[in-house]
Amino acid sequence: MITGFGISSVFVRDYEEAKEFFVEKLGFEPRFDTEIGEGFRWVTVGPAAAPNFQLNLVVPQPPNYSEEDSAAILGLLAKGTLSGGAWHTDDCRATHREYSARGVEFLQEPQERPYGVEAVFRDPSGNWYSLTQQSADAMDPQAMEKKFAG
Repeated sequence: MITGFGISSVFVRDYEEAKEFFVEKLGFEPRFDTEIGEGFRWVTVGPAAAPNFQLNLVVPQPPNYSEEDSAAILGLLAKGTLSGGAWHTDDCRATHREYSARGVEFLQEPQERPYGVEAVFRDPSGNWYSLTQQSADAMDPQAMEKKFAG
């Protein structure tokens, strides 16, 4: 039986740039940064409030990715088409102000949505993320169906 989500991966252009962004700009904690062999580096960070979660920062490069696949992934990053997911916050507007002051690039200011308040930001590699303050009924499928229908 699955009991939770422990590690998620996001493609990045550069380990150091990505690690600095997540730690310095978003306030994440560094979790692991080690060479595993054959030039493969395992770099993870995570929010202090989620000690059992790790975000794995992955530079798409050989030996784990072919030159062709690496180029394709880096091309998608450059276009800004990849999403790194949604991060939850207790106060979207306050977190938006804090991150903006730290130089985080926002693509969308906080806006009311049926599921709460959402802002959208980008990391230095080009991934975009939702920053979401969920409404009280965001996890209630019937309530969400009514909000989106109405």
